[in-house]
Amino acid sequence: MAVNNWLNAKIIATIPIFIAVNIAAFSVWLFDISQQSMPLVLGIIAGGLADLDNRLTGRLKNILYTLLAFSISTLSVQFTLDNGVAFTLLMTMLTFIFTMIGALGQRYNTISFATLVVALYTTLVYQPETLWYLNSLLILLGALLYSITAIVVYLFFPNRPVQDAVAKSFLALAEYLEAKSLFFDPDDIEQLESKQITLAMKNSQLINAFNTCRTTLFYRIRGQYRHARTTQMLNYYFAAQDIHERANSSYFDYQVLAQQLKNSDLIFRIQRLLELQAQACRDVALSLQQNTNYNYNSRLDRAIIGVNQSFEHYAQRNKDNTQNTAIKTLINNLQGVDRQLRHLGQTPKSSEPHYHWIKIHDDSDAKGFKNIWLTIRSHSSFDSQLFRHAVRLSIVMFVCCTLVEFLQLSRGYWILLTAVFVCQPNYTSTKLRLKQRIIGTILGVIVGSLLPYAHPTLELQMGLVVATSTLFFFFRTNNYSFSTFFITLQVLISFNIIGIDIHSALYSRLIDTLAGAFIAWIAVSYLWPDWKYLQLNKVIHQAIKSDGKYLLYIISQLQFGKSDSLQYRIARRKAHEYATALSTIISNISNAPEKYQIHLQQGFLILKLNYSLLSYISALGACRRHIKQIEQHIDFVAEYYPIAKKIIYSLEHIESLSRHVFDKLQENITQSLYKLNEKQRERVNSTEVDILIQQLNMISQILPHIYEIFHNQKTLDKF
Repeated sequence: MAVNNWLNAKIIATIPIFIAVNIAAFSVWLFDISQQSMPLVLGIIAGGLADLDNRLTGRLKNILYTLLAFSISTLSVQFTLDNGVAFTLLMTMLTFIFTMIGALGQRYNTISFATLVVALYTTLVYQPETLWYLNSLLILLGALLYSITAIVVYLFFPNRPVQDAVAKSFLALAEYLEAKSLFFDPDDIEQLESKQITLAMKNSQLINAFNTCRTTLFYRIRGQYRHARTTQMLNYYFAAQDIHERANSSYFDYQVLAQQLKNSDLIFRIQRLLELQAQACRDVALSLQQNTNYNYNSRLDRAIIGVNQSFEHYAQRNKDNTQNTAIKTLINNLQGVDRQLRHLGQTPKSSEPHYHWIKIHDDSDAKGFKNIWLTIRSHSSFDSQLFRHAVRLSIVMFVCCTLVEFLQLSRGYWILLTAVFVCQPNYTSTKLRLKQRIIGTILGVIVGSLLPYAHPTLELQMGLVVATSTLFFFFRTNNYSFSTFFITLQVLISFNIIGIDIHSALYSRLIDTLAGAFIAWIAVSYLWPDWKYLQLNKVIHQAIKSDGKYLLYIISQLQFGKSDSLQYRIARRKAHEYATALSTIISNISNAPEKYQIHLQQGFLILKLNYSLLSYISALGACRRHIKQIEQHIDFVAEYYPIAKKIIYSLEHIESLSRHVFDKLQENITQSLYKLNEKQRERVNSTEVDILIQQLNMISQILPHIYEIFHNQKTLDKF
């Protein structure tokens, strides 16, 4: 059943905070307890920060963990606030512990960050004359109130977060397909390298979207009960993965292809088809966001027919069988993408294998004391970005607390709050968050300064608290400047409600925000900055080895039978995740200080080579669908697999192979492929077999370039 278009997942996620703050505002007005309004509302906001999508039993567990953590945090702060030294040491310790707990998974990371925020909220509402337990109790009551409303909203819209995650995957897939379509522009063939880098970056965004989607699905299917809508979303997710594998495949040198096809309409038709498929993915995402049925666009059907007709006409004039085979395979892949889009929404035969894969495959949260200890221990060195962030943030907290105590700033704890929200694990994110927070705060202070002149009633002010709190949540994930603007207004209004002079709060808010942002910027710039720990050497090793493992599972399935087994999917995911890690490092290099950017071009070369290798391997993965045809060529199969195993050996051991051994192995692979290709010409012509040879040829041609990167130590030492 369709709902109004405006009622999307983002609006639904904001409903709990709107209801909870309304209840709090009504209670403040009804019982005339305006002095207690601020901790109650801040508790609601903290509960929202700790909120996690899950099934019902998972949500109840999360609430229990959250309230327990919040209790420890707020009470420990409440007891030490009168002692500056004890408070400073406590906050430093809590910052380090809660940050490191984030290593255990998304649930722990979200709850631990919200728990740290609760400690800071406790300092903001502290008043010596207030009963020692009252503020802590109100914060916990606010968090509980939010949690209850969130569960009620979940019961009304149980599947929208999952649909939203799947929709984001299809939107990222659409961006990827559009980036791929640019390779088939014959009027822009000189920009191939920049297109490859763009495609690699889009691939990283898509893999991140897939990972988020997988985690969301995992939380929903851990129980025994399986909702029909979750089953459908699971099949959408696997359809998106299949489309990605097909689109990620590469069968030729695009520059050569564009040059050869520039006077043919075939290349334009292929580009147009990819653009239409990208739009179809956007249509799928829109249907999920609006909770409507996806309708297959008949223009895709006509585009497929046109591409096939254009290819037949081109093949009659072009007698290069190798190129024709490659183009035909590409078209077959695009037809495979079309089949997935055409059948989306249809009832699948069975989702049991998919449930089994998701349940085993997700490793998002560490479980058991031993695994928890091993996970945290694995991050206990400066090689870990999380550990560096934990130490850096703890030092920031220590400096901020010391500054507040030394200068005796009555509301100086805004410095701490700003530093915690602004200081991100990497320099680029911190720099962006810093600018957004300052802009939002300045705008909030300007608008907030007009509040006293309006002489608002308590009812109007509580209404504004509801509006600003809701808008803070609405914008906090996609526009931090707006989010900061609304929370600044909310805080200033709250101070006005409890009787604190708003003008003194204005100056304090602005100065403390600038001070906290400055301290955070100094920390990420000079305390173990990311660009000194890029670890490109390590990541490129892992990326190539994971590519080799991915190729191994493809060859094994070609040899022994296709299956989308757990091991195969893990190998494919790891290969793409290391490619994503590689593109992240290159992105960090491009945002690092200029003296670290002098080797950026070399980094882009490494990224391009790895992504090309992954594309060639993915094309072989797409060939698994033709195993029956391949198995008929017994003589070919007997010669093909030993060559493939040598390439896999080269990839897995490329780091340790000497120049002599590698050259000898490469020569053997090249000669064997040449002989196999010559024999194949004398045998019965087979498109599938031609593609298998061609893809190994392309992989083998890229091996020497990869070897040079590994063994030219000066290149990797630069990073």
